[in-house]
Amino acid sequence: ISYQQNPKTYAIVKQLLVEGNAGELQKYFGSRMEFGTAGLRAAMGAGISHMNDLTIIQTTQGFCRYLEKNFSDLKKRGVVIGFDARAHLSSGGSSKRFARLAANTFISQGVPVYLFSDIIPTPFVPYTVTHLKLCAGIMVTASHNPKQDNGYKVYWENGAQIISPHDKGISQAIEENQEPWPQAWDDKLIDSSPLLHDPYAMVNKEYFKDIQKQCFYRNINKETNLKFVHTSVHGVGHKFVQLAFKAFDLSPPFAVPEQKDPDPDFPTVKYPNPEEGKGVLTLSFALAEKDGARIILANDPDADRLAVAEKQESGEWKVFSGNELGALLGWWIFTCWKNNSRDTRAIKDVYMLSSTVSSKILRAIALKEGFHFEETLTGFKWMGNRAKQLMDQGKAVLFAFEEAIGYMCCPAVLDKDGVSAAVITAEMASFLATRNLSLSQQLKAVYDEYGFHITKASYFICHDPKVIQQLFDNLRNFDGKNTYPKSCGRFKVSGIRDLTTGYDSSQPDQKAILPTSKSSQMITFTFANGGVATMRTSGTEPKIKYYSELCAPPGNSDVEQLKKELDELVNALEKHFFQPEKNQLQRKTE
Repeated sequence: ISYQQNPKTYAIVKQLLVEGNAGELQKYFGSRMEFGTAGLRAAMGAGISHMNDLTIIQTTQGFCRYLEKNFSDLKKRGVVIGFDARAHLSSGGSSKRFARLAANTFISQGVPVYLFSDIIPTPFVPYTVTHLKLCAGIMVTASHNPKQDNGYKVYWENGAQIISPHDKGISQAIEENQEPWPQAWDDKLIDSSPLLHDPYAMVNKEYFKDIQKQCFYRNINKETNLKFVHTSVHGVGHKFVQLAFKAFDLSPPFAVPEQKDPDPDFPTVKYPNPEEGKGVLTLSFALAEKDGARIILANDPDADRLAVAEKQESGEWKVFSGNELGALLGWWIFTCWKNNSRDTRAIKDVYMLSSTVSSKILRAIALKEGFHFEETLTGFKWMGNRAKQLMDQGKAVLFAFEEAIGYMCCPAVLDKDGVSAAVITAEMASFLATRNLSLSQQLKAVYDEYGFHITKASYFICHDPKVIQQLFDNLRNFDGKNTYPKSCGRFKVSGIRDLTTGYDSSQPDQKAILPTSKSSQMITFTFANGGVATMRTSGTEPKIKYYSELCAPPGNSDVEQLKKELDELVNALEKHFFQPEKNQLQRKTE
């Protein structure tokens, strides 16, 4: 109460104290938001468990002290701060306000701040860190979370999201810097400060110059008759995708009028997440039918993810999964590299990456074509950091992706980027159209050549951490203490990797190669039929997710049989391992 100077959140807490409402106070003050490798992600509102002016000031004070400890030249190099369009009337919080308070914190300590003057896509922050050689970056966004949420995403000097131990160091520094510094609330001070810079115009020019290095068919782009629809789902993407199309000499896509302008209420969708499939794309389908467009490109609200749909010959719309679009973009980016590389020996220095829960299609392409494929833990923080390591060793990292519709198509951004992915997809589709091929037909051609990779992923919602813990404990003590399941229904389990405990049955010493994390649950089962299924908790939502895949060698074209087999495996996984009725889990479809 003595720290908080936002009248709205102050009044909420004061009222609860007057009422003596211990239950609500417990909700607001029971535990502080945890600062993890994804930064912060929580609902906006009062108290230390929510995103508000005070918790942003406290977080930034801790982050500032941690950076001072790590960089002797922080006051020379500085940091970048960006924000999306989220806002929360009842608590007075908004991404822009949080960004200004964060900027004020750094400037009060003599640290230069590159604060974007307007909303931007998330990938612009890591781009700016790298481009201006800054110490760190902050993006205030909750990406595709529900409208009441906001987040605080942090990038290190290498342009990738932070990984451990930085999260622990920052977290500790936040604990040690709770009391707002003298000028913490006076954000008007920054407007006249010589330490404040606006990178908006520079980045808008340089970013689009850099992504043009991935443009290989400008003449085809100029002449294509293919029409595209784009939706930014009430987020930040509209302007930037239009500019990306212009940079590639493509005619601008038709924008879904009801969704093109930023709106923190996301009024036309239940969830502002294109990953949820057709429900989010209803208005896009209608516009595409009206304007005769065959392809829909959909960004999430902070424009770091991309969903793609294509109208089929039957008139139906196919929404590509993240794995399918990963297969297409991987094939396309490698093909463009091969056609434009003067030195074929260089293939030994070419890499592609994907996360361990994503399709292994890149591995199949790499094996056949002779480049390197590596898998990392889930999340772009791992792929971004690994890509930077490889690039520092003189390697070329052409592409990285995760099944959650995240794609890194351009080495200038070491994170997922829905803007460059959208325009590169449009160029790929325009090129294929000159060969009378659709994206779906090309996807089949990729699978014919490198082997079918059938995937299925979904999730259950569970708000009770105890139930989640019990579910995973049961899997680790399935037939008595410390025994994992030997089968799942009729499917025999042939291997187990548990990245929570570090166990891997396939390794000689039974120790997993990928890093382990005790704070998150993640078990991968390999089955005798060649299927693989991973169950894991989400770092940002109350979900238990699963990912499954069946891979067939090239030449096995009985896709329907493969799909049937995978469906049966997934049904068994849900029934025997999730036990939704017993654990009262809510299905995605509900």
